[in-house]
Amino acid sequence: MGKTPIVVNDARGFYTSRVVCTYCEEGMAMLAEGVKPALIENAGRMTGMPLGPLELADEVQIGLLYKVRKQWEADLGDDFKPTVGWPVVQQFVEQFERTGKGAGKGFYDYSGDKQLWPELAVHYPQAAQQPAVEQVKKRLLYAQAIDAARCLEDNVVTTPLDADIGSILGWGFPPWTGGVISYIETVGISEFVAEAKQLAEQHGERFLPPKLLQDMVASGSGFYPAS
Repeated sequence: MGKTPIVVNDARGFYTSRVVCTYCEEGMAMLAEGVKPALIENAGRMTGMPLGPLELADEVQIGLLYKVRKQWEADLGDDFKPTVGWPVVQQFVEQFERTGKGAGKGFYDYSGDKQLWPELAVHYPQAAQQPAVEQVKKRLLYAQAIDAARCLEDNVVTTPLDADIGSILGWGFPPWTGGVISYIETVGISEFVAEAKQLAEQHGERFLPPKLLQDMVASGSGFYPAS
């Protein structure tokens, strides 16, 4: 089949589908905060991702994201926790009726030359003060890396190598990083945890580093043996 398999345990969203959605939803969160859509998209591509987060959401289909989360809500009841991009997903499906590329309209218009939907600026007014592109890139990469580490902690994916391979081949995490877990090690686990905590203070608890990473800092251990 020409595929590279990885071992993933049964869990809601599995591994690749779960983590790539954090990339899309972080882009949606920034859109709702007033970050310029073009800045979000360009920063995403500048990290080495194949598409910006909003365009990727269009490719995945916003309508599918909506259906999946509505099913989670039905399954989990009071335990359902809306994801950071859920309000934007709801708006696009219920209010704007823009469900993604398959419908010809989502965050982008596809009726002629592909372009960001001009009315994004009307519905999501742009903040006077825009973040630096490096900060946008960091949020997009850290959102994915933190959730990938949670997947390891929860035994959704069983080895750092599988997590790395799945991230590059499964959803296009920037190959220059060596994979989503290797990215954490490249930054340095201690520094990554400290920066994740700063992001959590600024943008919410989704950036809190999982216990797995904090334990590694305390013990001085890593995901891979030192060469």
